[in-house]
Amino acid sequence: MSSQASADDIRKVVNRLKRARGQLTAVIDAMETDADCRDVVLQLAAVGKAIDRAGFAVISTALRTCVTEGEDADDDAPSMQELEKLFLTLA
Repeated sequence: MSSQASADDIRKVVNRLKRARGQLTAVIDAMETDADCRDVVLQLAAVGKAIDRAGFAVISTALRTCVTEGEDADDDAPSMQELEKLFLTLA
């Protein structure tokens, strides 16, 4: 994340990603133990949602920074056009 993100924003995203990692490990374990396919699909869906939410949180933080800082944003900050493209990548 950017240097503009607060420690709390970063912590929340990292927690989501760690949760997704745990869910993915559960999917792998389920596949290796020949678990019911419905359970595997539900876990995969949960992993996907957790990763998507982490991505949206990253973009949301960047958008908030752009909106609150406006013209004072540094040169490394993504443009609104770049943020829109990133957002649509996750959609």
